[in-house]
Amino acid sequence: MKQNMRRRVLLAGALSAVGLGGATRVDAQGSMANIALVLKSLADPFTVAMADAARNYQRHYASQFGLTIRGTARETDTAAQIRMVDEMIKAKMNAIVIAPTDSKALTAVVARGIKAGIIMIAIDNPLDDASQVAAGISVPFVGPNNRKGAAQVGQYLAARLKAGDQVGIIEGIAVDRNAQQRTAGSKDAMDTAGMKVVAIQAGNWEYGKGRDVASRMLAEHPQIRALLCGNDNMAMGAVDAIRDAGRSGGVYVTGYNAVDAIKPLLADGRVLATINQFADRQAIFGIDVALKAVTEHKKQRDLSRTIETPLQLVTATGH
Repeated sequence: MKQNMRRRVLLAGALSAVGLGGATRVDAQGSMANIALVLKSLADPFTVAMADAARNYQRHYASQFGLTIRGTARETDTAAQIRMVDEMIKAKMNAIVIAPTDSKALTAVVARGIKAGIIMIAIDNPLDDASQVAAGISVPFVGPNNRKGAAQVGQYLAARLKAGDQVGIIEGIAVDRNAQQRTAGSKDAMDTAGMKVVAIQAGNWEYGKGRDVASRMLAEHPQIRALLCGNDNMAMGAVDAIRDAGRSGGVYVTGYNAVDAIKPLLADGRVLATINQFADRQAIFGIDVALKAVTEHKKQRDLSRTIETPLQLVTATGH
């Protein structure tokens, strides 16, 4: 058991600060645990990294658990994600690990899963606290402190601005808890440094929407000096909006997620900084929390509410 746990933690990235040990096997009937991983848009590189890591992890431990992965076509396709969770409930999964498309709208189907005796774990985006209380459930969140991560990026940006400079925030889906936390972290950093936040608009995590929002902000606030974006997709959209407005080099852009596609933009200065929240490790540790709960026959109410995972600032110089 201990050897398995050590190997699994090493495979997940040796995140000793998280303090997770892998569950190793089977349910009371002696059959493998069946885990579902329900993700957001499979067109998003961040989500793809989660899915790839989860598949690789399961291949290493194929004798210990089965894994079913589902993902939506679009970031905002909440109805499709609810259907996917319902399908996994009907399939009688032992646990479902979900990256919710909507922190509030997914609460009801997650509650149905818990009522059916399925362990439910959230990664990437926590379920809304008030919605959980109203539903009478408690769902662990395995993931980073998004407010802290956004504040780190904002602090790095603030060192290049002066008090009173105008900035805009392009957030994800406004009702998402992780979007709200990243916006709050960006505001924390800007308020502390004395910057003026002149606009906050939702870019829905998407390149196209982020580009459109950035274009409007640039037109409405010609003195704007920086755009803080809730993820790298929107940051890439903001970069193109700045180019189209003829303001390249005059407006800083920050992102969040450290996807591979952002690296050339970091290298040439079009994006100032982003945050690596280790998508692959989040997925693996979410699965591990679920497996541990299933193996130890824990009830949903017995699970820790938050398991915080690491963050790392990423800049042109690395970090």
